[in-house]
Amino acid sequence: MTFVQDHGLWTDAQADAARDVRERCGPERIDTIRLSFPDQHGILRGKTLVASEAVKALTGGCAITTTMLAKDTSHRTVFPVFTAGGGFGMREMEGAGDVVMIPDPTTFRTLPWTPRTGWLLCDLYFQDGRPVPFATRGIYRSVLNRLSERSLEYVAGLEVEFHVFKLDDPRMAPADAGQPGEPPSVSLISHGYQYLTEQRYDQVEPILEILRKDVLALGLPLRSIEVEYGPSQCEFTFQPTAGAVPADLMVLFRSAVKQICRRHGYHATFMCRPRIPNVVSSGWHLHQSLRDARTGANAFVPGDGSQPLSGFGMGFLGGLLAHARAATVFTTPTINGYKRYRSYSLAPDRAVWGRDNRGVMIRVLGGPGDPATRLENRVGEPAANPYLYMAAQVLAGLDGADRNLDPGPSADTPYEAEADLLPTSLREAVFALRADPFFRGALGESFVDYYTHIKNAEIERFQSEITEWEQREYFEIF
Repeated sequence: MTFVQDHGLWTDAQADAARDVRERCGPERIDTIRLSFPDQHGILRGKTLVASEAVKALTGGCAITTTMLAKDTSHRTVFPVFTAGGGFGMREMEGAGDVVMIPDPTTFRTLPWTPRTGWLLCDLYFQDGRPVPFATRGIYRSVLNRLSERSLEYVAGLEVEFHVFKLDDPRMAPADAGQPGEPPSVSLISHGYQYLTEQRYDQVEPILEILRKDVLALGLPLRSIEVEYGPSQCEFTFQPTAGAVPADLMVLFRSAVKQICRRHGYHATFMCRPRIPNVVSSGWHLHQSLRDARTGANAFVPGDGSQPLSGFGMGFLGGLLAHARAATVFTTPTINGYKRYRSYSLAPDRAVWGRDNRGVMIRVLGGPGDPATRLENRVGEPAANPYLYMAAQVLAGLDGADRNLDPGPSADTPYEAEADLLPTSLREAVFALRADPFFRGALGESFVDYYTHIKNAEIERFQSEITEWEQREYFEIF
């Protein structure tokens, strides 16, 4: 018996996919396979195994240290792992011990930018077969299971903005090492402000074409490639997919873009607002709906024109607005991301909705008879962990639907509407999450405490830094 068999971890579809993976990973085709899992930040971590060992790990698993779950965005371990309970209150997390990565064979891909290399996304389990409660892909799948119990499926389409720069100096001198290290020195590949012009697109097409080919070779459902408003800024959009697929797509896309660009002498960043002159913030707009798992019907489509959504959809919208402040820790998890929330800026600053209005937090699209009726949440940043972003959306929306929450009227002047303002800092967002008992109940107190501990560690490091602004403001005058 293998680990997978002992604990009944796979569905029939995964077992069938595993047979296909074994056939595709013969020595004449594949040399190595990367086993990766999305950490608490949505960053892929894992190990690379030779193909024969990776095939064994399909059902037997691969060990990885629990400290991967204890790190903030500087890759510092911010929990006292060598104390009783490891800072988590759990014996299994003590002493930097191991958990087991189990590949999900349905995610197998070959990586087009590196020869003879396969890739598998993994889930994390303790040695006794229990899911690791801090693994965010597992959290999202448990939320999807709640939807499945209602015969509903989550459908999401992604619009992802990011920046691509020419890499001038990778800063690889020993003096540049650190935690984190010095960022690379970069230059623009295009000036900004010629939004969606063909001339600007043609200027950046060489690297975008490389990305397009490899993203399609990965099997990702790419829809469009666009030049955005800011300098060196672009946007990729994807066809809607269901269940765990859109979140898996996002982590693979981000990782792929960064790796491909680096191999060709570019630096891609999904940081919301890089520190360059005249920068324009990047957002991640999440188009979402629910559909009936039995019939495929969109649960948000209204029966008539009196409302833009069905009664269920209006309640779901009400839940997203009611829990918007607390959910920002998941939609906008970095200190930098809150610099995007600016009035009159095509980014939201308060929890309002509107019909086809790009100034609101939730843009309602579609209507009677339109199977593509959906909610576009414009609040997220492209650095967000997609599993937590989407899990928070489903949970908040279902709460609103169950309680039949009224989202209020459409905000035709969104930056003047009377509504709860979104947090203006990560610290305020953490306070908002702690003040909202809903997510503590929906995600569990231990996970909320775990995640806010990591976010507070980042905030405390930020507040201890002496910024250039402080030096410029006070060093001479005082």
